[in-house]
Amino acid sequence: MKKLLIILALFFVTFGCSFNLMNSSPKEAVREFLDKYNNNDSDILDELDTFTESYNFNDEQKNSYKKILKKQYKDLKYDITDEKINGDKATVDATITVYDFYKTNQNSDNYLEENADEFNDENNEYDETKFNDYKLKELQNASDTIDYDITFNLTKKDNKWTVDQLSDSDLEKIHGIYNYENE
Repeated sequence: MKKLLIILALFFVTFGCSFNLMNSSPKEAVREFLDKYNNNDSDILDELDTFTESYNFNDEQKNSYKKILKKQYKDLKYDITDEKINGDKATVDATITVYDFYKTNQNSDNYLEENADEFNDENNEYDETKFNDYKLKELQNASDTIDYDITFNLTKKDNKWTVDQLSDSDLEKIHGIYNYENE
């Protein structure tokens, strides 16, 4: 009888665990998705090249911004608050905590307005590179955080839950640049 219980326990551990991995819950899929950000997963970092292209940064500034975002991702905290399943579709609500880069960018823009001369070149013309260097330094030193709520949509395919493409506003929340003043 003891041998039978041991064999059943081993069977459960061996096949039960693999069964759970094949049928991850929507919550678990969101955890895995957000953990990719925390772990600076290569899939996430590959997207940084595309994201940083939208800024008027030189190569050195792009690299600095990527380092800043890697820190943002690594320090991202999350709390999964709800899960709703409807057939092969699901939603998972989560609250994330990130550095408030929106506020930092606004403060930098305000500083530029009040101190425009600091960002002029030798011909007394505005030098965007100088201002970008300033803004990146401010982002690097940012410590204020903000909480955002995100509802993740998921689809089940082949018994595996996957997170659907995030909206631009949800990506802005993960990056900490979401404009919360217009809500």
